[in-house]
Amino acid sequence: MSTYRSDCSRCAGLCCVALPFARSADFPEDKAGGDPCRHLGPDFGCGIHDQLRERGYAGCTVFECFGAGQQVTQVTFRGADWRTEPASRQEMFDVFAVMRQLHEMLALLEEAGGRSSSSDLVELAEQVSTAAGGSAGQVLATDVGALRSAVGGVLRRVSAEVRRPAGQALAGADLLGRDLRRRDLRRADLRGALLVAADLRGVDLTDADLLGADLRDAAVAGADLSRALFLSQAQVNALRGDGSTRLPAGHDRPAHWG
Repeated sequence: MSTYRSDCSRCAGLCCVALPFARSADFPEDKAGGDPCRHLGPDFGCGIHDQLRERGYAGCTVFECFGAGQQVTQVTFRGADWRTEPASRQEMFDVFAVMRQLHEMLALLEEAGGRSSSSDLVELAEQVSTAAGGSAGQVLATDVGALRSAVGGVLRRVSAEVRRPAGQALAGADLLGRDLRRRDLRRADLRGALLVAADLRGVDLTDADLLGADLRDAAVAGADLSRALFLSQAQVNALRGDGSTRLPAGHDRPAHWG
């Protein structure tokens, strides 16, 4: 399992408080950022965790903080939480927002390191890790934009290396609801592609770059995602798969797949 995965048992329910949500297909009601979800318990556990989808909270089942929650709770604030330290609550929430971005970058660099031996991957990961390990003030002072730009450049280079010879160029393509079962998507560039409700059943996505692709409700029964590039757990959570869907090592099969 990747180091950069959520562990709710070591977090103070930060995503359930800091983040807003709006009434939609993903949430049954509105909640402002900074307000605790009404289902958040005194132990920071979710009171309807086993019923989230049935109760209309599909968005919660898709969310992944990449381990930012436990980092902020256990490391940055040394076990303190927003209930016992109300004066620090907004700072905790602000740090959580930045930390999630830093941990997402670290997760991507960790995967890239498994695909390439380039020395600058290690150097950049150390730089991002140092930023994530700093004090609250240091985390908030991080130039996230500059780091994202540097990480993005490295990931593009690794992607080109892994996908050689390159497959179909579909970055940013609108493939909403499309039947892609007969398309050869091996080594395809699908960065940022709109694949909502697309039919990918049985498709081989070996070495396809899925960074930032919108995969909500895409059907992947029988699909091979085991070597897909830059596929996050959050993206997996949004898919509609089954027991025959092949996932990358370290990725969990969502409980709602059945």
